[in-house]
Amino acid sequence: MYGRERRKPQASEPATLRAGLTPAQVKALETLEHFGWTLKFVRRPMFQDAIPVVVDREGKRHAVLLPDGTLDDSPAFAIRD
Repeated sequence: MYGRERRKPQASEPATLRAGLTPAQVKALETLEHFGWTLKFVRRPMFQDAIPVVVDREGKRHAVLLPDGTLDDSPAFAIRD
């Protein structure tokens, strides 16, 4: 299996992705959705808070929603396509 992608795409339901987000993150996400941003995925590192990643409508810009509801457009980790 070397060289092949073994992760399977999962059907992400919005309610499942939003589970575990802080109220500030949910409110900020609702505001961003009015401007065409969508919740792409949520990283859930062990023993740490969830890290939601949002993408703009063109799919060119990614940002992380911090626990206080602010955006970090240059996260500390690389986001692959």
